[in-house]
Amino acid sequence: MSVQNLTTSAEAVQEENLDTEFVLTASCLDQVGIVAGVADFLSSRGFNIKEHQQFDNRGAGKVHIRTAFTTPEPISAKALEADFAAVAQRFDMSYQLRGSQPTRLLIMVSKGGHCLNDLLFRWRQGELNAEIALVVSNHEDLRQMAEGAGIPFVHVPITKDTKEQAEAKLLELIDEHDIDLVVLARYMQILSDELTRKLEGRAINIHHSFLPGFKGARPYHQAHDRGVKMIGATAHYVTADLDEGPIIEQEVIRVDHTYDPRALSQVGRTAESQALSRAVQWHCESRVLLDGTSTVVFR
Repeated sequence: MSVQNLTTSAEAVQEENLDTEFVLTASCLDQVGIVAGVADFLSSRGFNIKEHQQFDNRGAGKVHIRTAFTTPEPISAKALEADFAAVAQRFDMSYQLRGSQPTRLLIMVSKGGHCLNDLLFRWRQGELNAEIALVVSNHEDLRQMAEGAGIPFVHVPITKDTKEQAEAKLLELIDEHDIDLVVLARYMQILSDELTRKLEGRAINIHHSFLPGFKGARPYHQAHDRGVKMIGATAHYVTADLDEGPIIEQEVIRVDHTYDPRALSQVGRTAESQALSRAVQWHCESRVLLDGTSTVVFR
């Protein structure tokens, strides 16, 4: 085959979203034959299992699985999903089947740039299995950071009177750029209930773990006054219940009496960046499964 034909063939595969690497995630009630059913589906088609993880939630009587596999020839994820439907129906599974294409991210920020900076670094290093499509902010402060990394920056100002229009613009951008995951990287605005419902399962937020103990302004000063010994951060899926969505990852760093509010804040930024980046990476690798109000994370 000529080089031109090889290029044409590769382009056709990409256009049709064909792939040879896939991840199957599935959840269902515990019953006999689940793993055998999945393994038989894959082996009978000549697919090769590269990784398999399973968690039995005995309290809820549910099973969660993540199976990574390869196929000998390129095939579409949609075709595989349709083919797997018979197995899913037999066990009453909720499931998803994804190829190796990077997850498309829209990152939302306000003025603090530590989480965005960490995500940009890890994206450049190829650690996230993601493509950062654009950065959206209600302020102009981080434009240079985003555009310096070659990422489009969109300023969407928001006030009490323009909140509805701003959220409508966000949804337009999500559709326009074919976004898979919205990352709130210290975006200091509360999303409406309607928007959180539309983004259910595909929006991740980060906040310091002082909540609900130290609410409102100057949380690190409050923490200092109370003599806290640990600084933490929580990354979770966004829900209508503010800062109470299913938790994906938490980071904790020990501190002591020598840390003033400024030092505590610096530690907090580190914890937030690390927890958020890990949560985003695991989501992009299909390692996070929702389990009611909690999550199962296959690391």
